[in-house]
Amino acid sequence: MAQKKEMSDTERRVIQAIVDDNLSEVQALLSEPGLRVDFLDDTGMTPLQHAAFRARREICRFLLASGADVNSNYHDNGYTALMFAALSGNVEVTRMMLDAGANPNHTNSVGRTAAQMAAFVGQHQCVAAISNFFPSSGLDYYTKPQGLEKEPRLPQHLAPVLVKMINMSNMNPVRIAYFLQDHKEVLENSKKVSKVLDILCEKAMKARDTSDIMALKTHYFATIIRRASKVYEEKQNLEGWIKSLVRGRDSDGFPELQDKLIKQSLKEFPYPESELLQQMVHNLANPKLGSHPSAVVLLSQAINGQRYGANEEEDCTTCGQIRAEKKCSACKMVRYCDGICQKLHWSTHKKFCKDLAVKHQKIQEQEQREQAQKKQEEDEELHKKMEDAHIEDKKDGEKSNFNDESEAEGNRKVVQETSQLQSSNQEQTIQATLET
Repeated sequence: MAQKKEMSDTERRVIQAIVDDNLSEVQALLSEPGLRVDFLDDTGMTPLQHAAFRARREICRFLLASGADVNSNYHDNGYTALMFAALSGNVEVTRMMLDAGANPNHTNSVGRTAAQMAAFVGQHQCVAAISNFFPSSGLDYYTKPQGLEKEPRLPQHLAPVLVKMINMSNMNPVRIAYFLQDHKEVLENSKKVSKVLDILCEKAMKARDTSDIMALKTHYFATIIRRASKVYEEKQNLEGWIKSLVRGRDSDGFPELQDKLIKQSLKEFPYPESELLQQMVHNLANPKLGSHPSAVVLLSQAINGQRYGANEEEDCTTCGQIRAEKKCSACKMVRYCDGICQKLHWSTHKKFCKDLAVKHQKIQEQEQREQAQKKQEEDEELHKKMEDAHIEDKKDGEKSNFNDESEAEGNRKVVQETSQLQSSNQEQTIQATLET
């Protein structure tokens, strides 16, 4: 068992190099004889845990390649590298820990897993990454000919791309279409890729520990790949199809094609006994097309779980990427990942931008009124407290004056009695002298 002890000067320099994101310095220091890659600081943290918490991707990669223990849990509160990665909010580093064999079921000193800790601090992408993790080795079987097969079911060069796709947490069809457009090799081998996804779907449903989530997710991806490949065969690109997915209806801008695509995928899911499918169908049965929650929101919740405390209005309006930072400069009511998403959505958004700008102005005015009201209430409360304090001070002062007067009166009586006593003593002395 590793022991916590006071760190050496070299160990402190390693930690500082991690803080500074200085990979070359970390490599140089750890090459020194006798320095363990898993040394502990005074809280029980290893260098890998420090790097994971700060999302130092390349340093994490180096430490893992150097033999760092991804499941070390000597930290004072039982935290592991996966927990620190999840708290950092970096999805890539979180998946790196999982791919290195991190145990997602390990609990800390208060009984929380890495996914629960990430959810507690609002790192929902990391929660999804842990909950839906598919290992890189998960496709190895399909990249080698089996039995009498003359060629593998999946070309070797497609395995990393497909693993990356399966581990996606964003279920928005537009985001998936972006991915396929950037990886045309998937579309060019769509039949093989779709077939492997179908096998994974069947495997997930027929396993001893059934995974409805993985089955539904792989089936959904296979559905989109088949649709996209038909467009790609005809047009040699997906630009027109992506535009049709983004285009909203005239009445409210709702992207109907996305809803229809998702509902069709659910309809074609080959395992109607799935409880997850039945739950989704029930949730989609009542709402009208375009009502909240939409099909893409319900699918995301089914795959990734509820995003407690998250604000969907902060997601990209075009592709659904969470925490989009850019806003429409005119209305400031819709968010986008970048200029590409904004440009794609403009043909729909321009019909509603002016009305949304008016709405935004009213919201701002209301917020200003509420802030002014709150400030007035705080000022009044402060004024009342000051008045109460002044009254108390006045009462204390009057009480003090009364006590002072009482004390003075008492002193006067003492002086008077002392004077009388002295006079009496003097008279007695004089009388005694005369008599003598």
